[in-house]
Amino acid sequence: MAHTVGIKEVARQAGVSVGTVSNVINRPHMVAEETRQRVQQAIAELGYVRSESARQLRAGQSRIIALLVLDMANPFFVDVASGAERVARSSSLGVMLCNSAQSTSEESDYLSLFAEQRVRGVLLTPADMSGRNLADFRRHGIPFVFVDRVLPSAEGCSVSVNDVLGGTLAVRHLLEQGHTSIAYVSGPMSLQQCQDRKEGAVAALAEAGLGERELRHVEADRLDVASGRDAGARLLGMSPRPSAVFCANDLLALGVLQALFAAGVSVPDDVALVGYDDIEFAAAAAVPLTSVRQPAVRMGRQAAELLLEETGEDAGLHRHQRIVLDPELIVRPSSLAVRP
Repeated sequence: MAHTVGIKEVARQAGVSVGTVSNVINRPHMVAEETRQRVQQAIAELGYVRSESARQLRAGQSRIIALLVLDMANPFFVDVASGAERVARSSSLGVMLCNSAQSTSEESDYLSLFAEQRVRGVLLTPADMSGRNLADFRRHGIPFVFVDRVLPSAEGCSVSVNDVLGGTLAVRHLLEQGHTSIAYVSGPMSLQQCQDRKEGAVAALAEAGLGERELRHVEADRLDVASGRDAGARLLGMSPRPSAVFCANDLLALGVLQALFAAGVSVPDDVALVGYDDIEFAAAAAVPLTSVRQPAVRMGRQAAELLLEETGEDAGLHRHQRIVLDPELIVRPSSLAVRP
């Protein structure tokens, strides 16, 4: 195992005190030029690298913020991370990016790790709807901001999208295309986003004089392509088969699209399809996918700005905010009715 050079060895090599070496590293203007050069030469010869983590602990302020998301395989969260990272870099900070994999236990483990590492703050898309993980984490006094979910209390900031409106836009569009037999494919309904998008879908049906029972619901285990394929198989087994499908995210929609294609079902001729997020792959699908666009990069950027405001020099002036952004329906061929 390689030996790590310490500050005492540098002091011995340069023939000065440990305090003088510390001053050269942290307050060089306090050290005479000749002494400073001698210490710097010893640092170069020995290959000394100061412990940034130890410095941060002494200073009581880390240069790392953590971002914990539900699924790093989802390009939506890659875009969120991109927005957050731009803000962090502009303030000479780094981002620790972690993936809870939609698991409450993994989320808990990561939050414990963040506390141990004394990160500056945490951007979090929560997997645990019970609030237990967050309650445990709050004890450490580390600021946090919810991303892609409204914080249910006034104890922190959040940046989210109006998912009820997003669900309404999606199903309203399908109704306008003449569909009344509509299915909703969601991820786990323990996730608030899935609940809200269904609420919006039901609201659109109500506008058209239809009841919630008219919306057939398929709940997938996860929000990924494989779960979408499984959901697609379940849709194909329905009798009568729905003529339109709204999916809680684009990965599910792409999986449903694969299942329909494999069964020889045409999109949109036989089944119309709408996704959610408008990831890059949506426009590039075999049948370009209609999707509800979330401003993911903007969400990440604004969440990071709120976090840095809360942890910066003017933290005493910070006031918690709930920012809710509006989604936008992006219409592509997957949902357009075939006109005679």
